[in-house]
Amino acid sequence: MEKIDKNFWEKRWNTKEIGWDVGAITTPLKTYFDQIQNKNLRILIPGCGNAYEAEYLWESGFSNVFVLDITQQALDSFSKRVPQFPQSHLICADFFNHNKTYDLIVEQTFFCALNPHLRSSYAPKVSDMLNPNGKLVGLLFNIPLNESHPPFGGSKKEYEKYFEPYFNFVHFTPAYNSIKPRENNELFILFSKK
Repeated sequence: MEKIDKNFWEKRWNTKEIGWDVGAITTPLKTYFDQIQNKNLRILIPGCGNAYEAEYLWESGFSNVFVLDITQQALDSFSKRVPQFPQSHLICADFFNHNKTYDLIVEQTFFCALNPHLRSSYAPKVSDMLNPNGKLVGLLFNIPLNESHPPFGGSKKEYEKYFEPYFNFVHFTPAYNSIKPRENNELFILFSKK
């Protein structure tokens, strides 16, 4: 059973309502990726959209990067832009039905796109998908946003209750290097699997 509304996201792609797309990798993730030395890590980017993070990782020599999206349009758009990226690393699926494991999962505007009733399912699912010592890295909005449609905002206090049972908080702080439009509105997270 799908937990994510595929029709909603296909319509957004078809009508080019992709306001989350900033056209490049964001600074906090680029800074984090640049300090990773093990380029063999299995990395997943769920709800990847145009997957600028995957493009950056791939071009930086990371060979085990996988992208997942509920819409084929997102994967086709990415594949057109980065044709050398392996087709077998493009996964069209509902994140909650995906059962492979990874060393690192990248959170970039996926959590805020989920219907809030799915938030309590996200942390245990990510934990299940991570190998021992696996990590979740990324950004979460630290402001109230929309109530009826994505992006949905939130707060550190709210997020703590979802993640604390499954993760140790390595970093859970306001992002110091957000892109201008998101300045002072994001938390940088680096969580290690318990």
